[in-house]
Amino acid sequence: MTIRIAIDCMGGDHGPSVTVPAARFFLENNSESALILVGLEDQIKAQLGENRYGGRLRIVHASQVVGMDESPTLALKNKKDSSMRVAINLVKAGEADAVVSAGNTGALMATSRFVFKMLPGIDRPAICPALPTMTGGHCYILDLGANVDCSAENLLEFGVMGAMLASALDHKERPRVGLLNIGEEEIKGNEVVKEAAELLKNSGLNFIGNVEGDRMFRGEADVVVCDGFVGNIALKAVEGVVQMLGQFLKEEFSRGLFSKLSALAAMPVLKRVKKRMDHRRYNGAILLGLRGFSVKSHGSADAFAFSTAIQRACDAASNRVVERIVDKMNQIHPLAAPAAVETQSEESA
Repeated sequence: MTIRIAIDCMGGDHGPSVTVPAARFFLENNSESALILVGLEDQIKAQLGENRYGGRLRIVHASQVVGMDESPTLALKNKKDSSMRVAINLVKAGEADAVVSAGNTGALMATSRFVFKMLPGIDRPAICPALPTMTGGHCYILDLGANVDCSAENLLEFGVMGAMLASALDHKERPRVGLLNIGEEEIKGNEVVKEAAELLKNSGLNFIGNVEGDRMFRGEADVVVCDGFVGNIALKAVEGVVQMLGQFLKEEFSRGLFSKLSALAAMPVLKRVKKRMDHRRYNGAILLGLRGFSVKSHGSADAFAFSTAIQRACDAASNRVVERIVDKMNQIHPLAAPAAVETQSEESA
């Protein structure tokens, strides 16, 4: 089956100068997939050049662009022909299987939620990226910023969604789910976290209990659950530490001739470490809990990073993540989930 991905070509810090080359790179390495490039047609064609991909690539014109600092509410109300909205509508109409955007996160979340609607049994969507671990694998963290305040039931839903994502993409029958907390002991944490732990214990998931922040990177859990406030702070703190270490290495290896020679000798090792820690290889956070797939790329992503987000969207769509979430929620709340991804009539924005 050919997986079709709609690309918001105008989103992000760089627009078509990154998204179009990324699309070309993806198509050259994925012969079974097709892309729909959405945005200002003249700008897309200027970056694309000759279309060598035939029916695997087409352009859909959209006359508006959502700004990176634009109000999500205003974007939803006033930008109905934006590249973001048109790309999302293509998924809703069945012309694409997922959408990828590096644009305004709030606008992407608001528009995706409005157009796709929520899955049965899921109260709130969650942003779920993958982060590298010491074992060479990765761990899915959710939520990373969509929901600042969460109930225990929301955290349970995040656990289900994350587990189904890990099961589908990593082919793990019972992925390990941990709850981010200030300690591993059951008595630790606020009341919401304690209640969520009890719900997760009785959910049928492979719940391994509380995990502290450092354990996210040890490879001990496949999924780590937290609210968006905590998750976003944790992610930004990690990004800051990585940048700081990189800066320290540059400074120390440039402190005179001997240091520069040492850097030259260590170059093969440094390159391997850089590759393992390259955030571009993990770009693309999936918006889970919706009746359709949206994948958020980092706004400053280069072509390689954006192509990684396209691949993540392709993998999620081809492995029936939405259907898996619905099936699992129906096991936990049998009356909550009728048909899998039945669409609802769209309201006027």
